[in-house]
Amino acid sequence: METTMKTDVIIVGAGPTGLSLAVQLIRYGINFVIFDKKQGITDLSKALVVHARTLEIYDQVGLAQQAVADGEIVQKVNLMHDGKISAQIDFSNFGGQLSPFPFMLVFEQNKNERLLYEHLQHNGKEVQWQKEMESLTQDANGVKAVLKNATGETQTIEAQYLVGCDGAGSPTRHLLDFHFEGSTYPRLFYVADVDMEFPADKATFYVTLAENSFVLIVPMQGEKHWRLIGNLPEYDEQGDREVTYNEVENKVKQLVQRPLEITNVRWFSSYKVHTRHAEKFSKGRCFLAGDAAHVHTPAGGQGMNTGIQDAYNLAWKIGFVLKGYAKDSILETYNEERLANAKRLLQTTDKFFDVAAGNRWYLQFFRDNILPSLASVVTRFSVAKEFIFQLVSQIGINYRNSSLSLHQSDSRAERLHQRSFEVKAGDRMPYFLADGTNVYDHLSAPKFHLLMFSNGEHGYEDLQAELANKYGDFIDFNVVPLYPRVVEIFGTNQPFKVLLRPDNYIGLISTELSLEDLKAYMDEFITIEKKPKTLSV
Repeated sequence: METTMKTDVIIVGAGPTGLSLAVQLIRYGINFVIFDKKQGITDLSKALVVHARTLEIYDQVGLAQQAVADGEIVQKVNLMHDGKISAQIDFSNFGGQLSPFPFMLVFEQNKNERLLYEHLQHNGKEVQWQKEMESLTQDANGVKAVLKNATGETQTIEAQYLVGCDGAGSPTRHLLDFHFEGSTYPRLFYVADVDMEFPADKATFYVTLAENSFVLIVPMQGEKHWRLIGNLPEYDEQGDREVTYNEVENKVKQLVQRPLEITNVRWFSSYKVHTRHAEKFSKGRCFLAGDAAHVHTPAGGQGMNTGIQDAYNLAWKIGFVLKGYAKDSILETYNEERLANAKRLLQTTDKFFDVAAGNRWYLQFFRDNILPSLASVVTRFSVAKEFIFQLVSQIGINYRNSSLSLHQSDSRAERLHQRSFEVKAGDRMPYFLADGTNVYDHLSAPKFHLLMFSNGEHGYEDLQAELANKYGDFIDFNVVPLYPRVVEIFGTNQPFKVLLRPDNYIGLISTELSLEDLKAYMDEFITIEKKPKTLSV
């Protein structure tokens, strides 16, 4: 018997991206249905690393500290050649003052999924497991998805929007008839979770680089638990020949040239690396996020984190439209911002991956003769460490070219050349301490945030009253002293204001201390006459 139900948002897929989107929609009071063809959350570790930007997002919903407690902070990386350590890179406090989480955290995908899923259940939500989408239609008024469960029963769900978070083989992407542009590396790679006797320093990655192959040895939580990642050049020209774990183990021992004994294989897989992205991330009322929208090399542990940021970017825009705060056109900026980011990410991870696994002679020469010395020297300098941290941790992602980023300059062409501030519209709100507390602690409400940076001469009570009268439902107001650290970060000691989007990216930064430019910004994207479209939660 077919049943029909209505909701606000349909989420296809309950991996890290889909679960993250669901968690964010709870913040905005948006109803949703989330389903997945799997039986439940994964019990495999899969993706390994959670970066600072993801932890900042988790912190807004009270999940970051649990993730840190259940994970392992990376302390250092040892580069190895011929069984000897050729360089040591200190990763402890790698991000310095750039984030409340200035480190890389080994917190596997299964743990992320469990953390997010339990948060959903705690808030009275549930995933519909063992259901898959049979068909998808949409028109100007909404979307309709027909689901089928394990026994063949069907269910029709009607909603305002649908988001496909259903992985690299995304049925949603196929139903929307999107091309998945890119390429596949011809080389064969492996990943294995093992119990292994291996003399090692605590919380240390080991990277062994050889002429045409590598192995990365990553400590996992739990005694003698390790992740092995590497390549098998011997199989590059052998098509789909099956790889046995014994061959992988022999390869690892050959490269590491140190005493090790693998006592148990928890999980093992071989694969080809793909680097692809959909031609666009939205069509009508349907969106793609995470691996459904883009896949890339595993360099830097960017995949899972990028999907979580996709969800974070899209959730507030859907939430504001459905609450009646924003015009529908704001949803177009999801594709604008996240597709551009995916293209940049694919280029960056491809380059990193080439350095680690490329088989051209000059890359081999660089790995063997230049990289060890360069890594040891460069990472001793705070400027270099901060540059690398911003790149890897994803806190350096910006939307400066976005339609939602308005600089002081009236001319759109001049936006990137405005020099009043070191920080630009489109940047993530920089981290600093305000009265000894994390500034983000004051910015956790699912709203826009107006920050007046003050020299103490004005309390801005008149501006606060004006803001509350016109925009009080969705903009809050904060006065922040011009601390020395603030002056250092923003590059000015004069009063100024910052309008933050709900995802804590800067929409507007200005020395104009009235609300005129803020009103112009809001008039372009925001509706004052509140007309909610959402169902009651």
